Amino acid sequence: MKDPKDSVELGAVEDHGGILTIRGGGNKRNWNNIQYKQGMSAKNVGSTKLSCNIATIPPSGVAYAHIHDGFELMLYILEGKVRHEFGDGCDKILENEAGDFIYIKPGVPHEVFNMSDSEPVVAFVARSCATEWDNIIPYDREKRQ
Repeated sequence: MKDPKDSVELGAVEDHGGILTIRGGGNKRNWNNIQYKQGMSAKNVGSTKLSCNIATIPPSGVAYAHIHDGFELMLYILEGKVRHEFGDGCDKILENEAGDFIYIKPGVPHEVFNMSDSEPVVAFVARSCATEWDNIIPYDREKRQ
């Protein structure tokens, strides 16, 4: 799922002796059709179990089917409305909108759709994996796994 065109420019991390800060959320990165503010991870603050950032799915955008291998994910939808198609074959459907919290268990196949053709979806994303995208596996919806 990693796109060679994706690059990471790390924003300035301020270390205040136990509390680290990135002002304004840092630079942006694109991955799997989603734009992310840099956030925090092992790469820039040395975390060992957590990563987080802000994800934006553009209007009519799709985050293609994938599985989080061995880590949990929690989201809070700040703006917009999404549809998750999930489960074996991604044949279950769940819609969420601004104000909803979402928890995705490890190993659950899912594909995420922005339901608007004019507004982005913006979400705070927290993972129990400090490496961010390293443990995400593409999922073939047609070939049940």
